[in-house]
Amino acid sequence: MRLYIVLSMATELYHDKYRVASARLRGYDYGQNGAYFVTICTQHRTRFFGDIIVPDHDWDRAYLHPTPVAALVTAAWQQIPQRFPFVLLDAFILMPDHLHGLLLFDKPTEPTPPLHYENRFTPQRDNLAAILRGFKAGTTAQARRAGLPLTWQPRYHDRVVRSSQELDKIRHYIVTNPARWQHEQSGEEGLFR
Repeated sequence: MRLYIVLSMATELYHDKYRVASARLRGYDYGQNGAYFVTICTQHRTRFFGDIIVPDHDWDRAYLHPTPVAALVTAAWQQIPQRFPFVLLDAFILMPDHLHGLLLFDKPTEPTPPLHYENRFTPQRDNLAAILRGFKAGTTAQARRAGLPLTWQPRYHDRVVRSSQELDKIRHYIVTNPARWQHEQSGEEGLFR
């Protein structure tokens, strides 16, 4: 089934090469206020961030024993609001080969646009893609300077959170992620496997 999904996504050609269609929500402004659930995976799902420890075989108490690069990535995540003051951090978990996080955008309301509007093409900024691009580039550069291994997958997974009930379910999913590690590794049960 997974192979079918991958093949069906790669049906468009660009310069005579297959390309993967965007997974973003079509027509949605990823710079607007809202809650965004993101998952960022390491390249080839390499376990750069540590191992899951299970005290006394109790998976409900499982946690990540972090590597130095895990500490670097966690610190960089916590610094996102310093670079993007409209971002509020919510639930976050670092796993051996990926991270899950909730980002809440709370931008001030914009003044009424002028009557004469000029359409200008400008680089994207202050949106989800810009934040995650900067996060991944920054952590990769910091890791290289520190002599630590870190490579990310080129893309990321996101979900626009649409209700407070969904937000609560995602928070629960994030904080209980270590408890599901073994089960998710043994099959196709993981969120993005």
